[in-house]
Amino acid sequence: MHQSPKNKLDKLIQAKLPTSWGNFTLYAFEINSDGKEHVGIGMGNIVSSDVVSSEIVSDKLDGQLKHGALLVRLHSECLTGDAFSSLRCDCGPQLNSALEKIAKEGRGLVIYLRQEGRGIGLINKIKAYALQDLGQDTVEANLNLGFDADHRNFDVAAEFLKKLGIVKVRLMTNNPKKVEALESAGIEITERVEMKVGKNPHNEHYLSTKHGKLGHFL
Repeated sequence: MHQSPKNKLDKLIQAKLPTSWGNFTLYAFEINSDGKEHVGIGMGNIVSSDVVSSEIVSDKLDGQLKHGALLVRLHSECLTGDAFSSLRCDCGPQLNSALEKIAKEGRGLVIYLRQEGRGIGLINKIKAYALQDLGQDTVEANLNLGFDADHRNFDVAAEFLKKLGIVKVRLMTNNPKKVEALESAGIEITERVEMKVGKNPHNEHYLSTKHGKLGHFL
């Protein structure tokens, strides 16, 4: 039977993912509202029983998950940092730290958002790097390429959480924009967990710019 777009949007796909931190589960929805393939990587009991039993997320969000607010990180894709261990940013260490924290607690979720380069895409990110090599900071480079300083939208992350039945979180972030986005979408944040990792001589100016111009808690 042909599925309606609504059903495809809400269909939960999940698979086991053994990692060096332990055994996780990958979560994805066949279609997301922005058309991108975002994924979650979680450990422990995180999905509400309604989602697991029906595979179609209920419109009624009970949020009644065991053990209280879920430890969560919204992590935007960073090929250079996450895969190539770039020292220009702190993305790779933050992702690793989040997965390590989740493994230690035995329960939590990273939503891996396909928003490379703070939402401007990989090629434009490399263009921004080239401008930074000439002396511009990370904000100036984005603006000179015609983008916002931070071009991301975290509404899809709130949508992802709600479709999993998660409405109360402990958020691992230094970014106030992520806090504001989830709270405005009705996600309760019971705690902001600092992510002060990954500083090195190559990214000191980058981190200083994120603090001074983007308001990050650093």
